[in-house]
Amino acid sequence: MEERIIGDYRLIEPIHTGSVTTTWLAEQTSVRREVTVIELTDFSQREAFLNDTRVKASVDHPLIGSVYEAISEDDHCLVAMEKLPGRTLAERIASGETLLPVEFSHLLRMLSEAMLHLAAKGIATEPLTPAAIHFDNQGVLRVGNIACASTPDPATAAEDIARLGQSLPPLIPNGRPGASRALTVLAWMRGEGIERAITWQEIHSYSEQIESQLVEVSHSPKTPSTGRVRGKKSPLPAILGVVGGLAVLAGAAAFLAKGKETTVKVPPPSLPEPVSIATGKYPSPDGATENLKAFRISACEVTIGEYLEFLEMLELLDAESRSIYDAEGQPNEKSGHQPKDWAEMLSAARKGGTWDGRSIDLFCPITNIDWWDAAAYCDWKGGRLPTQEEWFAALREKVEKPEFLQPASWGPVTSIGKDDQTDNGLFGMAGSVSEWTRRPAANPANPLGKKSFVIIGASFLKPADGALARDWTDDRQQQRPDLGFRIVLPAN
Repeated sequence: MEERIIGDYRLIEPIHTGSVTTTWLAEQTSVRREVTVIELTDFSQREAFLNDTRVKASVDHPLIGSVYEAISEDDHCLVAMEKLPGRTLAERIASGETLLPVEFSHLLRMLSEAMLHLAAKGIATEPLTPAAIHFDNQGVLRVGNIACASTPDPATAAEDIARLGQSLPPLIPNGRPGASRALTVLAWMRGEGIERAITWQEIHSYSEQIESQLVEVSHSPKTPSTGRVRGKKSPLPAILGVVGGLAVLAGAAAFLAKGKETTVKVPPPSLPEPVSIATGKYPSPDGATENLKAFRISACEVTIGEYLEFLEMLELLDAESRSIYDAEGQPNEKSGHQPKDWAEMLSAARKGGTWDGRSIDLFCPITNIDWWDAAAYCDWKGGRLPTQEEWFAALREKVEKPEFLQPASWGPVTSIGKDDQTDNGLFGMAGSVSEWTRRPAANPANPLGKKSFVIIGASFLKPADGALARDWTDDRQQQRPDLGFRIVLPAN
């Protein structure tokens, strides 16, 4: 088609020709800016076209394309819209381009925000396709204005989500950190492994978690490997767990709610943020000095509620996918990561009842788990178990005489008294529950003997020696009612 001029607009070249409209790349000559012009070619549809345009013009959101002007004359009818920056996802897929998982997670989070805005405003939309989603090389996402004059239909969102879940996987490069997590979200968007359609709000939460983890890891020193071999595994297994409290994965828990016992809805205490430990020299538990790189350690022991999120996520996966969290060397007969007496423990915790003779709720430490369970949870969270040297360094950073800490009794991790808190914000280092550590170490009572795995810190059942207490074990499958763990994460 030849260039045409309609009023202030020079129509340069057609982008798309439909049954009733033609979309043009155009220039608004008075201000010399590129725009997108949608020209009505079937004038019998003028009223519907203008009604849609009015709805589009009512949308005011920074992630959604703006309407500049609408013109309706006897011989022409058009709407001039913002020309969005960047390439569309359809163009990127067609050219074989991929995005880093952190970029894709950012994209999906921002897209969710745009769609949630339209839903909150009660605005109906045309089908959302990759051709309507623009993403530039600076990470800026813009969505074409797909608002329309119609009655909002909840089924539209589910259809949009399923469509993108089907079409977007080629954007994810296999083998990059976070790729399996992003692919898992897309699998859920397609409806795989879940009991109901996933929502934009849930997609936003999951994408935000993945993005947070990947941004965190990309700015942190490389952490030691857990030793797990990942080769020849499904690309879908690694789920989301990263930073966040008990409420972060409420949407995922809902996937499993049908036919299951309902958790008592109580406002969750605010769990403290992990404690940052700087690079430096620190005293070791055996009286030496250790040079350690910076890390963060959870302020409290992992809670029942936090561990529940992990198990609920595992239930969404098949056996092969779940095995990605199994540390190297896990016994073949160990097929899952449920704690001993889990059903009874969880039932009592959900009700705020009594278990094993003790009051219990979802904010009490998770116990009755073995080393393999603790290591799997840490991996899901993007971290690992602390070494005994890291655990002790965190303790000694602000505590000159750890023997003066008074072991905390059993209870919620947020209710531990000042006598078992450190000035840098650690809770329950002397008591509450004893804790698994990451790797074997020599027992100073027999320094030339075999190295064994260290259980560190005293507990409400064995308070002797407080924060200086240690046990050595060769049985990583032991499960005790006073044995839990905390997690180490990369430094900020």
